[in-house]
Amino acid sequence: MKIGLWSDCHNFPSVPLMKLSAYHKSIGDDAELYDHTKHYDLVFASKVFSFSPDIDSDYPVQADEVRKGGTGYCISVVNGREVYDKSKDSMLPKEIEHIYPDYSLYPEYNYAVGFLTRGCPRQCGFCVVAQKEGCLSRQVAELNEFWRGQQEIKLLDPNLLACSSHEEILQQLAFCKYTYIDFTQGLDIRLISKDNISLLNRLKIKNIHFAWDNPRQDLTRHFKIFSAYTNVRDVRRKTVYVLTNYNSTIEEDLYRIYTLRDLGFSPYVMIYQKEACDRTHRDLQRWVNCKFIFRSVNRFEDYKY
Repeated sequence: MKIGLWSDCHNFPSVPLMKLSAYHKSIGDDAELYDHTKHYDLVFASKVFSFSPDIDSDYPVQADEVRKGGTGYCISVVNGREVYDKSKDSMLPKEIEHIYPDYSLYPEYNYAVGFLTRGCPRQCGFCVVAQKEGCLSRQVAELNEFWRGQQEIKLLDPNLLACSSHEEILQQLAFCKYTYIDFTQGLDIRLISKDNISLLNRLKIKNIHFAWDNPRQDLTRHFKIFSAYTNVRDVRRKTVYVLTNYNSTIEEDLYRIYTLRDLGFSPYVMIYQKEACDRTHRDLQRWVNCKFIFRSVNRFEDYKY
């Protein structure tokens, strides 16, 4: 069969598509990234974001069959909150989920990417991970399922430190002595301890991400503990996601942003349901996330876009 593979991720490789490509090539099918000018026997469409355009938003799909899957197809907004509809869920079969990804699908990216754990116990109202993957963080893969010596690993785990075997996982990552590790989705700063910081110090970390989403939960103490014991000193490598437009005032947003900056972290503003936010939130995001501006203008009150 001739297989087309489409995703709404345009600046990052799609893990499901790489696995689907690897599987179908292994059984003799031809698989490639979707081209709307071609006809396919089967097209797989994968969406991460509920708000992004669908595969057929610009051109009709030329295919005998189209199969859609991914978080973006399963989310609906109910009373201002995103809800995950499991009835629409289409998980990859086991033999595809655990296959080594076809990285040749994205030759422009030279890193390994994948999940070692799934699930999160936090059940935050703005996040669908617990609804989708469960309230228990658990190990779901071994590192060699998606890494074979690449010089960088991008981990997509939603809450690795909440996994009961996270110390063993960090020890496994420590054996990748010549490989940079990027915790892309954020480690849970509330679960940081001297022991797991010591394990993190054994890793060759490219970037480490945390999050401070709840303005009514002061995480200053936890960030101070991490700063006291970590080997990561470059502020550009210590990013903290700051959720805005979700149960917080601008004053509460600024408190988190200013506090993180003073503690030597790099805040990064995320806007909940950005398509429906106001001008102030967009200005705040632009001021913080453009680091040249953020370093030049000390206070948001003085920022003029």
